[in-house]
Amino acid sequence: MEGWRGAWYVPCLASIETLQELCRKENLRCKSIGITNKSLKSYEVEYLCDYKVEEGKEYYLVKWKGWPESSNTWEPQKNLNCPLLLQNFLSDKDEFLSRVREGKPLKVRNHIKALKPAVANYIVKKAKQRIALQRWKEELNRKKNHKAMILVENTVDLEGPPLDFYYINEYKPAPGINVLNGITTGCECTDCPAEKCCPKEAGFILAYNKRKKLKIQPGLPIYECNSFCRCGPDCPNRIVQKGTPYSLCIFRTNNGRGWGVKTLQKIKTNSFVMEYVGEVITSEEAERRGQLYDNQGNTYLFDLDYDSDEFTVDAARYGNVSHFVNHSCDPNLQVFNVFIDNLDLRLPRIALFSTRTIKAGEELTFDYQMKGSIDLTSDSADGLSPSKKRIRTVCKCGALCCRGYLN
Repeated sequence: MEGWRGAWYVPCLASIETLQELCRKENLRCKSIGITNKSLKSYEVEYLCDYKVEEGKEYYLVKWKGWPESSNTWEPQKNLNCPLLLQNFLSDKDEFLSRVREGKPLKVRNHIKALKPAVANYIVKKAKQRIALQRWKEELNRKKNHKAMILVENTVDLEGPPLDFYYINEYKPAPGINVLNGITTGCECTDCPAEKCCPKEAGFILAYNKRKKLKIQPGLPIYECNSFCRCGPDCPNRIVQKGTPYSLCIFRTNNGRGWGVKTLQKIKTNSFVMEYVGEVITSEEAERRGQLYDNQGNTYLFDLDYDSDEFTVDAARYGNVSHFVNHSCDPNLQVFNVFIDNLDLRLPRIALFSTRTIKAGEELTFDYQMKGSIDLTSDSADGLSPSKKRIRTVCKCGALCCRGYLN
């Protein structure tokens, strides 16, 4: 396509190692991805696939980084300088055997001559999953727009990164929907909050105290200073717009709830934790998608019903870490409507604040029936019109006050 001005450039979804494998398999050179005559002779262990003992010597089957699996070779242990990969191999083997024996004590046998195919197959799948999750973590951290880190963890099963999820930092409006309008001026404060700061101009009180913690009740809106305001980035009325301040971990739950999110740092009461983002669609489109999601057992639609019910946020395909936050009938996060560079009451931003102190390592949850100023209970859900009634999804939150259903 070189020289053709109308050429399309499509981002490549394959990893560098995958592209290198293809080049080496076809005996091609590609300097841009590091495949040259010199590098064709370079070898680095990517992961270990199998184990055997021959004539008293231990051998491991090696998958070489950037080489196709057809190039795997058996190597004596003395030739391997990869202690972490050896540790992963042995722990994966023990984990598989422990699961097969259903929790029975694992008898260590040092005289094994070779692994059974099922064990070796599991070890390879686990190694591939570990690599895929590491790449996903790196991708998430490249795309995020905040300083805090995002980690990924799965010690439960062989599930890898979601195939149809794209990380975004802000609303992705559907065609015809404008999520940035209504702001032409900002406050004149040099030391917010002043008498004429943004919240008071809108007829409300400042949402934060001097410690930058939330001081308003659920149902009240948050008006932050915007891009037209004279105050600087250290203004105490700029909290949500700075993004997630805590390092978080997307982890695989062990009770059938799929992925979840836990905090890696202690979070104090009334602190901003994260924003809920996704595609902004009409309520009519949300109704259509909702029928499909209910059949799949998924819940990603969030109605923007602060002032009306014209729009919905759909985080099924496009979203941030909040996409993976699970529901709880006794949550530690609360929903608030936020207005910053958009004063359209139909299109608030959705922020999640802590309702209590959350310990490091604790899972983050919010009530999926919280809709800004409205707390839709299961009783009121029964009164919806027939077009709004959907398949009820069983709740697995485990809370003492569990309502039994997500919707």
